[in-house]
Amino acid sequence: MKVIIDIKENKVDFVMELLRSLSFVKTESISPSKAKFLKELKASKDEVKLAKQGKIKLQTAEELLNEL
Repeated sequence: MKVIIDIKENKVDFVMELLRSLSFVKTESISPSKAKFLKELKASKDEVKLAKQGKIKLQTAEELLNEL
């Protein structure tokens, strides 16, 4: 299982040291741009899920292109 944790800058060193001390935990830092991408990807996934449930209507590809 993978978990993403958002940590305040002043607590990163402490939390990373704590996690690295656990033999069953593998840690990896990611760049802010990758974190932003992952957040947007999750939001998109959630939108698709809501659309499949009929709770929202997604834009068509044509509508997206017209915005450009």
